[in-house]
Amino acid sequence: MSAAPSTDGPSDDPIERYVATLSAALQGPARDKARLVEEIRDGLDDAVAAHTCEGVPYEHAAHAAITEFGSPDNLVPSCQRELTIAQARHTARAAALAVPFAIACWLVIRTAGDDRAWELSRATQLLTAHLVGVAATAAALAGATWAATGPLARWLPTPPRLPLAVAWTGTAASVAMAVTALVLVTLSVAVTNWPLAVAAGLLAAASHAVVAASARTCRRCARLRAPS
Repeated sequence: MSAAPSTDGPSDDPIERYVATLSAALQGPARDKARLVEEIRDGLDDAVAAHTCEGVPYEHAAHAAITEFGSPDNLVPSCQRELTIAQARHTARAAALAVPFAIACWLVIRTAGDDRAWELSRATQLLTAHLVGVAATAAALAGATWAATGPLARWLPTPPRLPLAVAWTGTAASVAMAVTALVLVTLSVAVTNWPLAVAAGLLAAASHAVVAASARTCRRCARLRAPS
């Protein structure tokens, strides 16, 4: 149920200021953050509506509702805790999705191994395979973390440093995929089947972009608040 809007405009509305302050202080997945903020806004609107139905002017009703909810500073820790765990799961899922890209890059290397030019760059092949292995390992660890914050969370408490561990695991996977992409694109000038090498490099670059963005947000969330 929505309360009557303020006649002074959104910027002067205490509820709008409250929601804007809370939203600016929170970090996390955009959809989860929007849902959380909207739930709090609905609660405030319901409280304001209850007061105005009793004849209280809107401004006084809004301030009364805010007093009942507490200041944004009081709500931020619990809200950020929820968003930090959500971001950790989001990053773990992104890192896990990097596994197919890593396998695709590895298959390209194996296929191109028949190319004479590639035979001359064994060291580079080993380096690329090593980087793909790092990405796959990081993604597997992130996938295990993703499971730990899901079904296992019903019986086990979430480790306080889990979001930070997931953030750096995702960062390691994204860096590995970035270096793999660079190596593949660089070597594409020397191999016969260069379109395949370029395509694999682009896949690795796309994987890096997805994982890196999520890992970066996860690091910010982990610095703001570790879940307890």
